[in-house]
Amino acid sequence: MLYYLFELLKKYDIPGQGLMTYFSFRAILANVIAILVAYFFGKRVIKWLQKRQIGETVRNLGLEGQMSKAGTPTMGGVIIIVALLVSVLLVCDLSNVYVQLLILTTIWCGGLGFADDYIKVFKHDKNGLSEGKKLTGQFLLGIMIAGTVCFSPNIVVRQEVEQAEQVVEDGAPTGEVDHGRYVSEDVIKSTKTTIPFVKSHEFDYKYLIPFRGAFGWYCRWALYALVIIFIILACSNGANLTDGMDGLSAGTSAIVGVVIGILAWLGGNVIDAGYLNIMYIPGSGETAVFMAAFVGALVGFLWFNTFPAQVFMGDTGSLMIGGVIGVSAVLIRKELLLPILCGIFLMESLSVILQRGHFRRTKRKYGEGRRLFLMAPLHHHYQKQGIPEPRIVVRFWLVGIVLAVGTLALLKIR
Repeated sequence: MLYYLFELLKKYDIPGQGLMTYFSFRAILANVIAILVAYFFGKRVIKWLQKRQIGETVRNLGLEGQMSKAGTPTMGGVIIIVALLVSVLLVCDLSNVYVQLLILTTIWCGGLGFADDYIKVFKHDKNGLSEGKKLTGQFLLGIMIAGTVCFSPNIVVRQEVEQAEQVVEDGAPTGEVDHGRYVSEDVIKSTKTTIPFVKSHEFDYKYLIPFRGAFGWYCRWALYALVIIFIILACSNGANLTDGMDGLSAGTSAIVGVVIGILAWLGGNVIDAGYLNIMYIPGSGETAVFMAAFVGALVGFLWFNTFPAQVFMGDTGSLMIGGVIGVSAVLIRKELLLPILCGIFLMESLSVILQRGHFRRTKRKYGEGRRLFLMAPLHHHYQKQGIPEPRIVVRFWLVGIVLAVGTLALLKIR
């Protein structure tokens, strides 16, 4: 809303009226607003949850300090969602297709997680929403996102960013001049994405399709759509599995959000995209503003979620966090960097998959199931070893920071 208010003020000569035209200013403003909303709204939500005794039900799994968490207010993901949406609605350009898809993701995944928490807390069903229903909801979101990315004329890439020796005036080719750089106006629908270690930083999914012609074209876009759906499901569930210790999921996700915001900023700026030799995606810079609000909401929530937590995010927050990370990475064509950037989510997910698979295989073979880890997800394995929870969380944050820096460094490795 503030964005459009400043747009209306452009016709008047008022000092500071042009601030909203700068991504940097709006990103900072979005971050600050989200932190403040999360802090003040969070205190009210926690009091309301405590008053109505809406707390976490904890099973005794033999983990140190586990039972002391019983009764801690849950469903705190509402704090993150409200802080994020308030900030986005105030500061972002709501006509931007990338912002619209991220708002849809926030509401959709947040609603899915809220339904799961509601069943657990109010219906007293510890199983919550079934895995099948969760996956179905995530799959439907994936179809909507993939369909929009594949067919929307507003989601395009501009591959060539050429350096001009001087500003071209009369007789200039079709295009625009931006600070001495000529940018071709030829934008295309493409299945290209960013990949590290190669000269152009690009990979096209059509390379995986052996067919040519119209059939090959359809296969290429179908493959791209399936990749998008898989990324959304993997990120959403990976973040959900990581939510098992105070501050672990929120802190790790904030680190990931910072990097995605930086990548969105670079890919949405014609000068930076040209310098780094990465694809320029018109309009994607608005994603950086959204991610600034996302990080702000997580930081504000961490005020209450750090050890010992005053509130848990529940599936309301974790499913939404993973969904936003997955969708934002897809929109800025950085989904193939996620195994590195979201290495914590990947390790947590793999630990669960390997644990289940090994247990079932050994049970069939020996008649008794055996475990690879003391407990899964991975953070509980270290907790079983007697390592204090705060130390595990901080170490996971440190690993996340190393992975984040490594992901950014890949932009210069060819």
